[in-house]
Amino acid sequence: MSAGAAAEPVRDPGLQPERTRLAWRRTTLSGAVAAVLAMKAALHGGVSVVGIVVCALCCGLWLGFLALAHRRIRVLAASAEPSALAPRTATATVLFTVALAVCGAALVL
Repeated sequence: MSAGAAAEPVRDPGLQPERTRLAWRRTTLSGAVAAVLAMKAALHGGVSVVGIVVCALCCGLWLGFLALAHRRIRVLAASAEPSALAPRTATATVLFTVALAVCGAALVL
């Protein structure tokens, strides 16, 4: 080792991967609650075509988010140093979350 070269420090992730995995689980549960409440609001006044379409949309959005979250949870659990979240996955996750929030807001208004 030369005098000018510094050794790269070894990263100790500690409990960070576990905390991140638990955060994904909490977020998935929160999304499930939001989807159920949105569906309840959509069907509150009786069954209608619009209500059924909104329910199907909320279910689809939540299932998409659930699939992405489950894949990320498995990656985090698989190794001590998981890979970074891919930009495509992050973008898709944000889009599912925002779309579900928009559906819920549209039902409330």
